[in-house]
Amino acid sequence: MSDAAQPTAAEVRAAAEAVKAALDRHLAAVERRSGEDDPAVYEAFNQMAAAAEEYDELLYERYDEVTPFEIPGTDDTLPPYTGPEEPNALSVLIRRDYAVVEPQRLLAQAQRVEAVEESGAAGAGFDAAAGTVHGALGVLFGEFEPDEIATRHKEFGLEEGDSTLWVTAADEPAEPGEWLDAPFDGADPQRIICRFDVSAVFDDEIDDDLDDTTRDGLDPDLDGDPDDDEDLEPLDADR
Repeated sequence: MSDAAQPTAAEVRAAAEAVKAALDRHLAAVERRSGEDDPAVYEAFNQMAAAAEEYDELLYERYDEVTPFEIPGTDDTLPPYTGPEEPNALSVLIRRDYAVVEPQRLLAQAQRVEAVEESGAAGAGFDAAAGTVHGALGVLFGEFEPDEIATRHKEFGLEEGDSTLWVTAADEPAEPGEWLDAPFDGADPQRIICRFDVSAVFDDEIDDDLDDTTRDGLDPDLDGDPDDDEDLEPLDADR
């Protein structure tokens, strides 16, 4: 962007004042709210988000600086909740992805389980699979709870991928065996009470922010000769 097209200092200052006013309006709306879904609070939140976004954009264009906070946009929010206000039941839906990065370690762990359980379905399943990764996975997931797999995945030659957990509301508890044929067909995003996501993409965003901070000169020693300061710790090559 050319200098002529850049916002003026007065425009940046006005945007900052707009953020301050939006913060005051939001707090006032929260203090007066009539319930959890008060439309006045929702409107004040959106106004505050718009003002903060405008200020952040002008600040960057004028001074090449950014704000230390981020208000999530509509694309990052859950759809409107349409479930019961007081759920009588709930379902917890979990997905965890893994990559098999050390097949031999996976096979060895399955063999250890088989050796401990000299007979039974687990050992028979592994024998039937003739020592395959498919059979080893069946043994380990049959022996260990999913949460234990999650905490010990490296021992089993696995690498974590993305994971998500949804807590969804239900009107009534399901009848025994009712959904076993299609356990995930009833997952309704509009009945999500809360959800928790884990992904490497979040770590990448943090790393990018840290890299930007370093490039902005907040750590000038990293740009110089390490010999200039004998007390500096060597950086991890993976960073």
